[in-house]
Amino acid sequence: MDDMMNITVSKLLEQVAKQYPDDEAVKFTDRDYRRTWKEFNEEAETIAKGFLEMGIQKGDHVAIWATNVPEWMLTFFACTKIGAVLVTVNTAYKVFELEYLLRQSDSKMLVMIDNFKKNDYIQIVNELCPTLKDSKPGEYNNPMLPYLKTVVYAGNKDTAPAGMLHWKELYQKAKNIDDETFQAIYDSVNPQDICNMQYTSGTTGFPKGVMLTHYNIVNNGKAIGDCMKFTHDDKLCIVVPFFHCFGMVLAMMACLTHSTAMVPVDVYSPVKVMDALQNEKCTAFHGVPTMFIGMLEHPDFEKYDFSHMRTGIMAGSPCPIKVMEQVVEKMNMREITITYGQTEASPATTMTTTDDSLELRVSTVGRSMPHVETKIIDPETGETLGPGQTGEFCSRGYNTMRGYYKMEEATRQVIDKDGWLHSGDLATVDEKGYYKITGRIKDMIIRGGENIYPKEIEEFLYTHPSISDVQVIGVPSKRYGEEIMACIILKEGCTMTEEEVKAFVGSSMARHKIPSFVAFVDSFPMNAAGKIQKFKLREWAVEYLNLQEAASIETA
Repeated sequence: MDDMMNITVSKLLEQVAKQYPDDEAVKFTDRDYRRTWKEFNEEAETIAKGFLEMGIQKGDHVAIWATNVPEWMLTFFACTKIGAVLVTVNTAYKVFELEYLLRQSDSKMLVMIDNFKKNDYIQIVNELCPTLKDSKPGEYNNPMLPYLKTVVYAGNKDTAPAGMLHWKELYQKAKNIDDETFQAIYDSVNPQDICNMQYTSGTTGFPKGVMLTHYNIVNNGKAIGDCMKFTHDDKLCIVVPFFHCFGMVLAMMACLTHSTAMVPVDVYSPVKVMDALQNEKCTAFHGVPTMFIGMLEHPDFEKYDFSHMRTGIMAGSPCPIKVMEQVVEKMNMREITITYGQTEASPATTMTTTDDSLELRVSTVGRSMPHVETKIIDPETGETLGPGQTGEFCSRGYNTMRGYYKMEEATRQVIDKDGWLHSGDLATVDEKGYYKITGRIKDMIIRGGENIYPKEIEEFLYTHPSISDVQVIGVPSKRYGEEIMACIILKEGCTMTEEEVKAFVGSSMARHKIPSFVAFVDSFPMNAAGKIQKFKLREWAVEYLNLQEAASIETA
C-alpha cells in the first residue's frame, strides 16, 4: 500500500517541524502557551530526555491523568520519541478505577495535574499511595503497584506535593542526557511499535488496555484529515478529551499528518469554545452532539462570528439530524463530517467526506475508510449479509489494534482467526456502501458521548452489603441520548434509598457513572436458560419512568 505512511509519530513531528519551523503548531487560549512546530518538537525532545533521566526506557508505560493541557501533549510526544507507551487515564476516574488501571497497565510513571472539576487528583493519589509522600521521586515502592516508581506533578502550584517530581524539574534533568544517547533510542523506535494504550471495556469484566501502534494512529489520523480536506491552512479547536481516540487521533493525529495548527481547550464550556473559534479564526471543530447543542442554545451564540469555520467532526453518539443542519447553517460548518469506529480500530472505520451530500452526512456514518475492509454479518451464523440487512458491523485492516494488554482470550473474542474485528454494534449498509448504525449487541450505554459499561458499575454495586443482585441498563434520554438506571434487588430485611445508591457509586467511581435512576425490584426478566434479558428490563423501565417520548426520538 504505497500511500500508507510508514513513519513513527515522533519522526513525523520532526518532519513537520523542519518543513514549517516558524508556523504555529499549538496555541492555548486560556494560558500563556504558544509554540511553533520547531519549538514544540524541541520541547517534546527535552521532556523525552527528562523521562530517560528518570529511568523511563523503551517499552516502559507512562500514564497521563490530565485534561487537555500542554503537558498532556508533551508527555505523549516525548513518549513516542523514546519508544515508551503512553497510557491514557480518564479524567473522571476515582481511586477504585485509577488503582485498577495503574496495576493492570504496569505503568512505571504517572503524570498528573491537580484536579478535574471536584475530583482532587492529589488526594486520590495519596489515598492510593499512602507512602508516596515519604519517598524520593523515582524510588517509590509499593507491592500493590509494583511497576510504579515516579509520580510527576504537572499542576498549577510552584512546588510539587511531597514525594512527587515537579514537571519543571524534567527540563533540568534533561541536561544530563547527551544527544548521542537520546538519538540512539530515538532511531530504534519502529512504526510497528506500540505507542499508546487506551482503556476501554467490553460487556464483561473490567476495562481493557487497547494497544495501538504508531502505524495504526498515524495512518488513521491521515485518512481522517483527508476526508475533511485538512491542509496546513486549517486550524482545529480541540476540546474533545485527549484521553479518548476522538481527541488523540481524530484531532491530534489528523492535525499532525496535515501540519494543521491546534487550538486545544482544557475543559469544555460553550463560551470557552466559542471564544477560541472566533478569536483564533479556527476553521474546524470536533465535538459530541451535546457540545454543539450547548453552543447553539447559549444566549450569547448570536454575538459570535463563525464566518471562517468550514469543517469538523460530530461523533461519539448518534448525531441528531436537526443539530447537524443547524451547525451547517448557523456555524458555517458546511463541510462537517461524521465518523464511526471503535478504540480497537484506532478508531475510525467509516466516515463521510466533505463531498457527500448533507443528507448522507446526517443520515449515515459514511463508507469504509481507505485500506479498511468492512462488512455486516449475521451474529449467529457469521455469514456476510447483503444491503439493507441488519447484522453485526465488522472491520479488518491496518488500523486493527495489536490486542488487549495481557488479555489474550479477550483479544481472541473480538478479533477472529481471519483478522476481522467484531464491533458488537448492529448496522446496515446500502448498495453504495454507506453504513448506518442501528443499535448495539452489547449492553454498553453511551451517555453524551461517554461510553459506560454496565458490568463495571454492577461489579461495584455488588460490593454493597445490602445489595443482593443488580442490573445496570441504559434508558433513553432527550438530552444525553441515554442515562444510567440501576435495577436493584435488596437482601432480605435490608433497606436502601435511591440517594444512598447514588452516593455509594459517587464515592468511588466517576461522576458520569452515577445512575440517574434507581429502581428496587423483586426479580429480573429471564429467558428459559435463566439468562437475564436486559432488553426486556429496558422496555419495562421506559414504561416505569414514563420515557416513551425520549424512546420515540431514539427510534425515529
